[in-house]
Amino acid sequence: MPYNRESGELDAEIGRVIVAWHKHGRGLSDAEFEDLAQRIFAYQLRYDEPYARYCGSLGITSGAMPASWHEIPAVPTAAFKEATLATFDPARAALAFETSGTTGGLGGRHYMETRALYDASLLAGFDRFMLADGARLRYFNLVPNPADRPQSSLGYMMGRVCADRGDGNTGWYLRGDDLFVDAFVADARAAVEDGVPVCIAGTAFAFVQLCDELAERGATFAFAPGSRIMETGGFKGRSRIVSREELYAAMVARFGIPDERIVAEYSMTELSSQWYDGADRIKLAPPWLRARVTGADGKTLPSGVVGALVHVDLANRSSCLAVQTEDLGAVMGDGIVLIGREQGAELRGCSLDAETLRAVR
Repeated sequence: MPYNRESGELDAEIGRVIVAWHKHGRGLSDAEFEDLAQRIFAYQLRYDEPYARYCGSLGITSGAMPASWHEIPAVPTAAFKEATLATFDPARAALAFETSGTTGGLGGRHYMETRALYDASLLAGFDRFMLADGARLRYFNLVPNPADRPQSSLGYMMGRVCADRGDGNTGWYLRGDDLFVDAFVADARAAVEDGVPVCIAGTAFAFVQLCDELAERGATFAFAPGSRIMETGGFKGRSRIVSREELYAAMVARFGIPDERIVAEYSMTELSSQWYDGADRIKLAPPWLRARVTGADGKTLPSGVVGALVHVDLANRSSCLAVQTEDLGAVMGDGIVLIGREQGAELRGCSLDAETLRAVR
């Protein structure tokens, strides 16, 4: 089957899965997830040359396929810095998001052949986990403005959300490392006066900066009922780290938004889909994104046992569907619990078959 036809048919099938869950709440059975994951993996073996070389070094080829999705080889996030992981010519990429740099300053890119799956996935997840009430909110963003940084996946995500779900009065308050607090305060006061519910979205470190500055000014706000916060993590490389409890208490005090309206979102540039807080802060995802936890030998650990998180994202059709993270966690029921970041993971990730990946760069 020609590449364009096969790619289009896979995208259409994945798209139908997304729409069925988004519009009708239909999930995927284990058998359905297994079937689609295996077919996407076989497709990536044929067209993603660096990934196929890596899989071959592990003894996985088209003639020796994994027995289940748990055995699909996962590329470490550092691999996106070592090779161009794509099933297509990246010069034709509809989206190209930059991964964070290492201590040596080297970053990578996640290339996507089409916007359709990424957009459908992010809006479906956001609608279910952040906008279950269907609210039309005013968005205040402590993330990069996509107009300034189109390579930021988080900025792109919030740009789409604001365009499709916002009230038309979006605020962007982060440029580089500069946080524009005066602009935030002015817009916040206007929203309070208008009685408009807001969604404040930002990284944990940006919220720390903002809350510190507001505390120095003695500024607090009483946003309208229905307001909420989306916190996306993000202390990597920062000198000041506060506990979640301390940060959330500060946000409640400054914004008047109750703790139960603060949702932690978890994802990464190398994925097309996101996890969100559910009950008891266990993170949940749409049915086309699943996680497994691995031990030192790379094998899947039982539920409740802490190990390294591997994500399998069916929306990653044009890159790599299985990604090995530097995060520790445990599977709990249908969700995951994040434990923290594995010490030294960046070094180990960079060394994992880096030469194999470079060979066909």
